[in-house]
Amino acid sequence: MKKIVIIGAGAMGSAFAVPCADNSNEVFLVGSFLEDKVIDEIKNLNNFHPILKSQLPKNIKVLKFSEFKDEIKDNIDLLVVGVSSKGIEWIGDEISKFYKSSMDILLLTKGLAVINNQFETLAEKLNKILMEKGINDSKISAVGGPCLANGLVNRINSSVVLANENLDIVKNIGKMISTKYYSTEYSDDLIGVEVCAATKNIYSMLIGASEGLSSNTPDNEIKKKYYLNTAASLAYKSVSEMKNLTERLNGKAETAYGLSGLGDLYVSSAGGRNSKMGYYLGQGHLFKEAKDKFMRDITVEGADLAFEIGPKILKEFDQKEFPLLISVIESICKNKKLVINW
Repeated sequence: MKKIVIIGAGAMGSAFAVPCADNSNEVFLVGSFLEDKVIDEIKNLNNFHPILKSQLPKNIKVLKFSEFKDEIKDNIDLLVVGVSSKGIEWIGDEISKFYKSSMDILLLTKGLAVINNQFETLAEKLNKILMEKGINDSKISAVGGPCLANGLVNRINSSVVLANENLDIVKNIGKMISTKYYSTEYSDDLIGVEVCAATKNIYSMLIGASEGLSSNTPDNEIKKKYYLNTAASLAYKSVSEMKNLTERLNGKAETAYGLSGLGDLYVSSAGGRNSKMGYYLGQGHLFKEAKDKFMRDITVEGADLAFEIGPKILKEFDQKEFPLLISVIESICKNKKLVINW
């Protein structure tokens, strides 16, 4: 039995606790400092998760961050980071207070950052934060792949890829978390897996927009029936751009065709918040209007990423090499109508 601590009680962090618990581990689901309310709800509902609308296993111990005491912080085998990308600085500071070299760290969080005008993956960002605290031996891995939280919490068969430059590390993590329904593959391309896992959120908005972008005809019934030609074309071109972007950021091209690239793009564009925002953009709504009118209190990860990396991409990237990426970023960052030049 291993001790696994998951910090972040949102949809994916909570769903990830299920295979961890099913694999006979001691599992703690710890809310961030912003999640006291949801932790109280889960406890009051006997481990029923109000966001996922699903029952968590009874052997998962649910805690507020204020209840995350020293005795729990001792001898952690796997620390799972499930906070939002905006919380990486906070979690890095907290981890530094109880980190031990025997602890593996796994990032569920997806995103990229621009620091000093350079792209950084979240693993790189977290590692730098820990190094500033005097920790030079952190073992940070990342997970990517086509796995929606609602499917995972209901034990739907899913496959993911665990990434670290040292494959022995992720193979060891895989032994802790793999189940019959949650299978793990392994990659030494940590950068590529993180780049694909993050940028698929932008490209899934584009594919979500495919119905509206499929034709100039005003007949919406025709678009609704026959837009799949457009969706498939945009999916192919999206993966091609993801490959180019992965290589540009020093990842491996083939990663874009794996679980964290093509696989994750498929499931994200088939349903989810990014695809939903894309649908509204494809119908001709401007981003700010769509966000305020339809998705006011809903996090759209692709939009957050566009605001983070968009200014650098618009300044430095070639429109001919990344026409789709630039079109979506302009639509969001400049609040322009989404237009694709075919």
